[in-house]
Amino acid sequence: MGRSIGIDLGTANTIVYVKGKGITLREPSVVAVEARSKRVVSVGSEAKRMLGKTPGSITAMRPLKDGVIAEFDFTTQMLRHFFKKVSGNTIFTRPRVMICVPFGVTEVEKRAVQDVTLEAGAQSVGLIEEPIAAAIGSGLKVESARGSMIVDIGGGTTEVAVTSLGGIVLSTSLRTAGDEIDDAIVSYIKRKYNILIGEVTAEQLKKNIGSVHPAADRGIMEVRGRNLMNGLPAIITVSSAEIREAMGEQVGHIIECIRTTLENTPPELSSDIYDNGIMLAGGGALLAGLDVLVSEITGIRAIVAKNPLDSVAVGIGHVIENENGGISYRNR
Repeated sequence: MGRSIGIDLGTANTIVYVKGKGITLREPSVVAVEARSKRVVSVGSEAKRMLGKTPGSITAMRPLKDGVIAEFDFTTQMLRHFFKKVSGNTIFTRPRVMICVPFGVTEVEKRAVQDVTLEAGAQSVGLIEEPIAAAIGSGLKVESARGSMIVDIGGGTTEVAVTSLGGIVLSTSLRTAGDEIDDAIVSYIKRKYNILIGEVTAEQLKKNIGSVHPAADRGIMEVRGRNLMNGLPAIITVSSAEIREAMGEQVGHIIECIRTTLENTPPELSSDIYDNGIMLAGGGALLAGLDVLVSEITGIRAIVAKNPLDSVAVGIGHVIENENGGISYRNR
């Protein structure tokens, strides 16, 4: 029998949970492809280091966009590579896989995820909705009759959901998340300084000094890029306040999504959320000051999950560890 594994197949990163072992793999969802032959030459961390640095004969790219599969063949090869990494010497065993999908994706997009996973070598594929997995992994009691709110900010999508009795009562999926925030930082630096930076540099700015609230500002950072006026390398110093301004529109969309979901939540569940607070998960939950900003605007306490980057993978892990009884959930 194949081993049971859970996969958080994200736009930015893929995390694999192996039953009985826990999280055994964290890799960027990036592949490097030979332009002419379309042959994958590198996957994961090694491929990410190539972003923006490859010669014309090689393209480093992300095969997923906005939480769904954009490049079927490259996603298959990426998953196949990850299966081999987690299975070690037992690559002949085909794993049983549970994989997450964003809430509200179409049946065609769900089918694409299943087909890719089977093509990569899975024995069977089960789907779990991302907000439910994130809620379980963040420690929320999703089976309880009390309502809970989870905000999962990933690379490609932001999922805001209200859960109760093991299912999703209400959910809003937004195609504004980490990648769009990185793009906004690139555009801001280009517009203000006439300096072009890459997406890797933009991500470093977001992680190192990015904040969404003045109380959480984290100083300054030196940035290297290319001067668009003369084409020469340039160095500038950027502050937290500037990055906050750059991210303002995208963060505003996320906050508005949370407010809209709260406005549409049934009154009984609203009172539960007021008592329990709003749980923030995903890489975007690590934005400095996000919990403070959400609390100020909604009037409800916001809590960052203990391990926000791993919340979805840990949630899937709980489900596969208890597949013969224990945690259950209602899948659409």
